[in-house]
Amino acid sequence: MDDVTQELTEAQWRTSTLSGGDGSNCVEVAELSGRRRAVRDSKDRGGPALVFTPGEWAAFVGGVKNGEFG
Repeated sequence: MDDVTQELTEAQWRTSTLSGGDGSNCVEVAELSGRRRAVRDSKDRGGPALVFTPGEWAAFVGGVKNGEFG
């Protein structure tokens, strides 16, 4: 198992406050080393996760807040 996979397995995941709340559009976020963030589908916890650098995370959160993802 590589380092990123190990870190994702051991991460403390939390449900995003921006998720729909009805169980249909939920994502989970985890803080990783190096101030990186990971995002995964809460309905598929064993599935893939996206990992963001600090700069990418800031741009992503900014885009969410500005409604860029519809």
